[in-house]
Amino acid sequence: MLRQLPRRVGLVVVAVLFAFPLYWVVVTAFNTHTGVFNIPPNFVPSFHTGAFSYVLTHTHWFHYIVNTFFIAGSTVLLVVLTSAMAGYALAELTFKGSRLFFVMVVGVMMLPAQALLIPQYAVALHLHLLNGYLIQILPFAASTFGVFLFRQFFKSLPREYWEAAQLEGVGHLRYIVRVAIPLAKPAVLTVVLLTFVSSWNQFQWPLIMTTSHAVQPIEVALSHYTQTYEANWRKLTSAVLLALAPIVILFVFLQRHIVAGVAGRDGGVNL
Repeated sequence: MLRQLPRRVGLVVVAVLFAFPLYWVVVTAFNTHTGVFNIPPNFVPSFHTGAFSYVLTHTHWFHYIVNTFFIAGSTVLLVVLTSAMAGYALAELTFKGSRLFFVMVVGVMMLPAQALLIPQYAVALHLHLLNGYLIQILPFAASTFGVFLFRQFFKSLPREYWEAAQLEGVGHLRYIVRVAIPLAKPAVLTVVLLTFVSSWNQFQWPLIMTTSHAVQPIEVALSHYTQTYEANWRKLTSAVLLALAPIVILFVFLQRHIVAGVAGRDGGVNL
C-alpha cells in the first residue's frame, strides 16, 4: 500500500492540474462582474446566474445550438455510412490496388488540415458553397479514422458469417446492414461519439468558410464575446459551459463503448 502511495499522489496531482482550468471556468461563469477581477481571487463559485440568463435571452443562442446540432448530426450520419461501406470494402472485398488504397487512406490522417485550407477554400469558392450548411458538412462526410476502425473491425469478423449469409441469398449490401454493422455496434458508437465531438468543436473551418450568423455553429458564436481590447469573461465562460453540456452528456452515455469499439465487439445478428 505504501509503495503505491507516491504513484497515487502523482495521479491526483496530475488530475487536479488538468481539471483546474475547467473548474476556473465554472468559478468565473458564476462570479459577479467585479468578483472576476478580485485579487486575491475567489476560488469558490458565487452562484450568480446573471451571465447565463443574458446568454440565453439576449443572444441567438438557441439558433446557434440548432445550427450546430444540424451540422454535427448530418456529419455523423454521413461519416458512419461512408466509413462502414469503405471499411467493409477494404476488409472483405478483393480488388486490384486495395492495399495501396488503404495506405492512401491512412496517409491522409498524417496531413495537417491547415496545409489544405487554401486549396479547399478555392474549391468551395468556385463551387459556390461558401457561407452555407453544405460547406460545413460535405468536406467532413468521410473520416479516415472511421474507415480504418471499421476495416479493422470487419476483418475480425469470422468468415463463416458471410458464408452463412450467402446460403440465405444475402448480398453484400444487406449483409452490411443486417449483420456487419449490428456486430460493429461498439465501432459505430465510437465513430459517432468522436465525429460528433469533432464536428461540435469546429471553429477554424466555419470561421473561414462562413460569414453569416444564420449558418454559423456555436463555437464561432463564442468568439463574439471577445473583442480586440477586452473580453466579457463571465458571459464567455457561461457560453462555454452551455456549449460544453451536450458533449459531456453524450460522453457520459457512450464512454464505456470507446474501449469496446477499439478492442472488442458485441451485438447481434439478424438476417
